[in-house]
Amino acid sequence: MGDMQVSRSEQKRRIKEIERLVAELVSLPAPVLGQAPVPEDLRPLLIETAGLEGGVRQRQIKYLTKLLQSHPIEALYTLVGNHRGKHLAVRKQLHTLEFYRDALIDEALARQESCRQQRLAWEENWSSETVQELRRRMPEIDPQLLSRLAYLFARTRNPRYSREIFRYLRSMDELRQRTADRLESQ
Repeated sequence: MGDMQVSRSEQKRRIKEIERLVAELVSLPAPVLGQAPVPEDLRPLLIETAGLEGGVRQRQIKYLTKLLQSHPIEALYTLVGNHRGKHLAVRKQLHTLEFYRDALIDEALARQESCRQQRLAWEENWSSETVQELRRRMPEIDPQLLSRLAYLFARTRNPRYSREIFRYLRSMDELRQRTADRLESQ
């Protein structure tokens, strides 16, 4: 720290700051913690702390904070930032997929009702505006499969079909992501 005198309140503020960083750090997945830029002997402590709860976890965070006070922590901020950002992006994407699933199901229920009122037959290969919108976003999806799953959900109200729609959209989204990552790395 050099010879400059640091006030006690400034020291406390810095410690609180490191404590917040450590709390964020131990909320990251174990494989990430295993790569954390900390002294080798601290990694197992980070991973162990991640699995703790309540007061025990708090005490362990304070202990880690004490151990990390003398180490440079910029790289740890970068690690947390990168991971939290990615985490938030993944959550946002899942919400988008949930939104499309719900829109598709609502559309199927409305279509079923309108066909019932007009005494029209409703087939499982009905054309869905939601599916068309999804095709613009993910050209590789199978529109028949999605229409059929939504149809089956509307007919049976079995939540299994709703989950299948979400799983299918998620797998297509992950496939797109892997393809994009592969193209980026070439």
